Amino acid sequence: MLRSVAASSSPITFINQTKSTAHHQQQRLIICSFAPRIDMTSEIRFIGATVSPTTANTTAATTGHSCDAAPSKLPGFGFLTKKPYNPPSWASNLSPIPSHIFSLAHSPTPIHKWSLPNLPANAELWLKRDDLSGMQLSGNKVRKLEFLMADAVAQGADCIVTIGGIQSNHCRATAVAAKYLNLDCYLILRTSKALVDRDPGLTGNLLVERLVGAHIDLVSKEEYAKVGSVALTNLLKEKLINEGRRPYVIPVGGSNSLGTWGYIEAIQEIEQQLRTFSGGQRFDDIVVACGSGGTIAGLSLGSWLSCLKAKVHAFSVCDDPDYFYDYVQGLLDGLNAGVSSRDILSIHNAKGLGYAMNTTEELQFVIEVAKATGVVLDPVYSGKAAFGLTKDMAEHPKKWEGRKILFIHTGGLLGLFDKVEQIAPLMGNWHRMEIHESIPRKDGTGKMF
Repeated sequence: MLRSVAASSSPITFINQTKSTAHHQQQRLIICSFAPRIDMTSEIRFIGATVSPTTANTTAATTGHSCDAAPSKLPGFGFLTKKPYNPPSWASNLSPIPSHIFSLAHSPTPIHKWSLPNLPANAELWLKRDDLSGMQLSGNKVRKLEFLMADAVAQGADCIVTIGGIQSNHCRATAVAAKYLNLDCYLILRTSKALVDRDPGLTGNLLVERLVGAHIDLVSKEEYAKVGSVALTNLLKEKLINEGRRPYVIPVGGSNSLGTWGYIEAIQEIEQQLRTFSGGQRFDDIVVACGSGGTIAGLSLGSWLSCLKAKVHAFSVCDDPDYFYDYVQGLLDGLNAGVSSRDILSIHNAKGLGYAMNTTEELQFVIEVAKATGVVLDPVYSGKAAFGLTKDMAEHPKKWEGRKILFIHTGGLLGLFDKVEQIAPLMGNWHRMEIHESIPRKDGTGKMF
């Protein structure tokens, strides 16, 4: 583990999880006129780790008691702990530096070769699986939440307020993280004008949010566009304060200067993984989706400050590149980084029809990638980014020839469930099994458990 319990003698705070779940509610926000088989005898290798089946049995073989191993050295014991944060040495001149971090992600996330077809000559594509950072908390949002939740607890908050789209991965991850830490969570979710007065249902991220007791306030896209996310969260914050609560507001996507540290830390993780890989691997480029700006700010700043020096390419799935260059600049300035976003980052437009809207071609691409490689991309973020990358490779192959590229999968699998009706006509591979009448039949032969 990158931040394992055994790695530090610093005091660790465990969170008591015995608090009962508050009754959750959903309402409209009122705005006033204001796998293949594995041979377990062999070694499993990927960048950053070597796992041998014999390793787990070493203690048992030498002592005769596998339970004699010190529990503090087991990686899982660091989960949900709050610890003092020490930044990478190359980031020590940034300011302010977070004081603490909560261990919420299952890290380091693996890196492996990604064999997409039709890559430019001698190009290598690798995949960092931040979609595997934890089932309920999976994706890039959890890295930001490690810092944001630590700050919320330090400020004595008893509830979290955040905002996003109706299928926001960030809102789902925040709702889960809040409940892990015994905090209530209030979500403002943007939906269509036609649906704002209806129960939002239980599809995808909504199911998880409502299972963990998040309070859901719905706002129409039109109201969101006119009022803005900052004013909306402040409106709910003031309402909660008047009720005697102590809310902590997290912005869209967790993308503020504090949340940016999540992917500054991820760069250090990638560096450590490269150092432990015997193949002498390096990366020329890092490619990732961009929806709120915090992830690309951390990646580009971290890569520029560290020895990695990979060029960061962001594929924006909403707004436009100019907006994100400016937004990221604000995050960099908030850390006193002293660098221009345009000097360390290349942003490409991959919005297509619009945020969370997909063409048939984009969804067909997601299907074909899954069939070819087993990797399931979400349709809102990584699916559009990978689609944009392959399109750019096809149009400008010389630009990518011989490059070693790391694509960061930012998660969002639950978002696919909201696309079922659109995806269904594109799927096949099924038929009723034909059983010839000559096959013997006898009631009770097949047991159904």
